[in-house]
Amino acid sequence: QVQLVQSGGDWVQAGGSLRLSCAASGRTFSDYAMGWFRQAPGKEREFVAAISRNGGGTDYADSVKGRITISRDNAKNTVYLQMNSLSPEDTAVYYCAAKYRSTSRAPQYDYWGQGTQVTVSS
Repeated sequence: QVQLVQSGGDWVQAGGSLRLSCAASGRTFSDYAMGWFRQAPGKEREFVAAISRNGGGTDYADSVKGRITISRDNAKNTVYLQMNSLSPEDTAVYYCAAKYRSTSRAPQYDYWGQGTQVTVSS
C-alpha cells in the first residue's frame, strides 16, 4: 500500500500562484511514477501532469503547459505541483496519484491522494 497525503490547496486570485504537495509513505517512492489530476464540478477527472520515477521525464496537458511544473524529491518521498498564472478555469479539486513503474495520462493509477481544493477567483 502507498498512502498519499496532499497539502497546499487554497483560494487565490487570477494570475496568482500555488504549490501543491503530495507526501507518500508505505512503499519505495522511487518505484512509482506520479501524476496530478483535477476534477471541476460537473466534469470528469482530467490529467494535469505526470513525472517519471527518477524525475527525468515529465508530461503535461496542453491546457497547463508553460504555467504548471511537476517535480519530485525522492529523498523526501514528495511530489509537487507548482502552478503559476492561474485562471478561474483552473478551479478544481486536485488529486495526486501513484502508478507502479510508468506514467500515464489515463486515470489508471494505483493509489490516490485525498484531493485538495484549488479555487481561483477572477
